[in-house]
Amino acid sequence: MRIPLLWPLLAAATLAAATLAAAPAAADRIKDIASVAGVRSNPLVGYGLVVGLSGTGDGNSALTRQSMRSLISRLGLETDPGDLDTRNAAAVMVTAELSPFAKPGQDMDVTVSTVGRADSLKGGTLLMTPLKGSDGEVYAIAQGNLVVGGLGVEADDGSSLTVNVPTVGRIPGGGTVERAVPSSFLEAEHLVLNLHRNDFSTAAATAEAVNATFGEGVAVALDGTSVRVRVPRDPAQRVSFMGLLENTEVEPAAPPAQVIVNARTGTIVIGGNVRVTPAAVSHGSLTVRVREDQNVEQGATVVTGEGGTVVAPGEPVVTPESEIEVDEEEARAFVFNPGVSLSSLVDAINAVGSSPSDLVAILEALHRAGALRAELVIL
Repeated sequence: MRIPLLWPLLAAATLAAATLAAAPAAADRIKDIASVAGVRSNPLVGYGLVVGLSGTGDGNSALTRQSMRSLISRLGLETDPGDLDTRNAAAVMVTAELSPFAKPGQDMDVTVSTVGRADSLKGGTLLMTPLKGSDGEVYAIAQGNLVVGGLGVEADDGSSLTVNVPTVGRIPGGGTVERAVPSSFLEAEHLVLNLHRNDFSTAAATAEAVNATFGEGVAVALDGTSVRVRVPRDPAQRVSFMGLLENTEVEPAAPPAQVIVNARTGTIVIGGNVRVTPAAVSHGSLTVRVREDQNVEQGATVVTGEGGTVVAPGEPVVTPESEIEVDEEEARAFVFNPGVSLSSLVDAINAVGSSPSDLVAILEALHRAGALRAELVIL
C-alpha cells in the first residue's frame, strides 16, 4: 500500500533541506548529477528565406528562386521567375531548442544558417518560418531581424577578408511557441532520475539520500543509472516536491580508476584512484644523428706537348662526406612498491624527466604487464 506524500512530509523535508543548507556543503546536489527522465529539450528545424541583404545573397540560385516564387504565390500573387533577383535573398535553415514545459506564446532564440551561396546574412530579415519537431508537427514559428557577429568584405580584384562566420546569425526571442510538448509529469505515479554517469554505488547513495529526506521507500535504485522516486498524488505538491528533491545532497561514490591519454595532443589525465602493483621500469633513449656534407675540389686538366706542360681548370670534383653520431642515454630505472598512489606514480615518472610520449609508453607497458590497476583509455 502506497503512503501518500502530503504537506506535513514536505514541511519536514523543507526543514531537513534548510538544515543541510546551513551545514558545510560536502556533497553534490541531485540536480548536478542526475536528470529527470522525460524532462528535456526538443530540437526544432525549419527551412526559410532571409531577405533584405545588400547583394550578399545566393545570386542566381534555382533553390532560392523556387522558394521565393512559392512564397509569393502563397500570398496570392503570380510572378515570372525571370523577374526575381535573388542577390538580396538567401535560403537558410533555422534551428531552435524547445525547452521543457514550454507553453504556447513563449519566446525562444533561433539560429539561422545559410544553405546556398550567400556570402553574408548581415542586415537580413528572416521571413515567417515554421519550425518542426522530429514527428513532423509544427511547434514554433520564427521571424525577425538577424544579429550577425561575422563580417565579410570582397574587393574588385578578387581579394577578400572574412571575420568570424558571417553566414550564421541569431534572432534573440525570434521564435514563438505554437504547440506544447505532451508531458506525463503531472500524471505519472513515479519519476525516474537518470544519473549522468553509470555507477551502482552512486545510484544506491542517491536512493538512500532521498529516503533519508522524504521517508523510507520513496526512492528505489533500479540499476546503475536509474533511481525511481514516488511523487505526491496531488499535482499541486509535485513542483515543491521536485524543488526539494533536486536540492537533496548526495555523496557520490569515487569514480573508477582510469588513465585518459590523448595521443594527438599528449594530454594525460590520471584518476585519483589509480594504483600500481610492484613493478620495475627501465626507460632510456637512443639518438642517431646523420650529417651529410659535400667536399668540393677544383678539377684540373693537364696537357703535355712539345712546348711544355699546360694545366687548365677542369670540372669541379664533388666528394660526399657523411658523419654519423650515436648517443645513447643511460637507462633510467625506478621501482613501484605495492599499492603506489597517484602522487607517487607521477613523482616517479617526472623524476626521470619523461616527455609526454615517454609517459604514454610507460603507462601502456604497465597496463600490458597488468601492473597498472586502472582502465587505460586512449582518445
